[in-house]
Amino acid sequence: MAGDNAWLEALGVRHPIFAAPMAGGPSTPELVAAVSDAGGLGFLGVGYLSPEDTRATIRRVRALTDAPFGVNVFIPEEPKGDARHAVIAMKTWLREWVDDPAVAAEIDAIDPRFPTFAEFEAQMNVILEERVPVLSFTFGCPEADTIGRWKESGACVIGTATTPEEAVALERAGCDAVVAQGYEAGGHRGSFLPIDETRRIGTMALVPQVVDRVRIPVIAAGGIMDGRGIVACLALGAVAVQMGTSFLVTDESGAHPAYKRAVMEWRDRGTALTRSFSGRHARGIRNAFIEAVDREEMDIPPYPLQNTLTQPIRRRAAAEGDAERMSLWAGQGYPMAKSMPAAERVRELVQQMERVKSLLR
Repeated sequence: MAGDNAWLEALGVRHPIFAAPMAGGPSTPELVAAVSDAGGLGFLGVGYLSPEDTRATIRRVRALTDAPFGVNVFIPEEPKGDARHAVIAMKTWLREWVDDPAVAAEIDAIDPRFPTFAEFEAQMNVILEERVPVLSFTFGCPEADTIGRWKESGACVIGTATTPEEAVALERAGCDAVVAQGYEAGGHRGSFLPIDETRRIGTMALVPQVVDRVRIPVIAAGGIMDGRGIVACLALGAVAVQMGTSFLVTDESGAHPAYKRAVMEWRDRGTALTRSFSGRHARGIRNAFIEAVDREEMDIPPYPLQNTLTQPIRRRAAAEGDAERMSLWAGQGYPMAKSMPAAERVRELVQQMERVKSLLR
């Protein structure tokens, strides 16, 4: 299926289908291995893992497959301004909203902080030591010498852009390829340059602009749920697509059962781009928590402080199977999601691509 796509062939990937890194549980080693074995490229999302857990998870993937796979990291962000007042106000509101003394006490005891660069470096050292085939990153653009050091380990390095300007910056920094993440995409936005409402660009508009601005391969992401979307993105100049929501409800996904049920059953809820759960813009299915925070119009602490503050609520929600209080990250195409084994999903997508191509001949 890679055909004349020399870049994919060099990676050892047969089909232009990447399973997006979904940190926090969904991207299990089993899901990554299943997608890679089926000819796509599975991605681990290790943004929330310790160095030790990162190493163990990478080795688990290697125990399951000999196929190439990717690892995705979060670039730590520099704190901007003093968030203490926002943290105090948010703690007060969260304690009142949960109406549960035990969870309220957990929230009260939290002293959220920004991760240190040393912690990130420790995780990166593990990834480089493990010599992963593909390394992608989100939330920033490291210096060229940093990316150069990562490439020296033998990894193909891929950055994440939400605008053409960000894609250009990533190319200049030395990335081997770039993910063009459209506005429809589920989960956290990869933006790192100043952005406003006018720069929130949909996938079909973003991909050709990025393709025209950079010389490196472009991977399309956002709202792509079937073979029609894949062929459309390839026609716009992408070499592959990155699909998260499409693999969210597969058998191997580590998403909570209540999360999977919400994706399959809450078809008409729609999604929202929100900072309510993590402090960073992310797209998820609308639920009670998102709507409650939106109504208050509060000053939300930045990522990852808000993410830490809401952890007790999300843990309790997971224990009780309460999807109304979970972060249900999903793209705008989530009503098209199908529950099946991941390898079967890859095969179905390839078959759909072939049918669409036959219609266009």
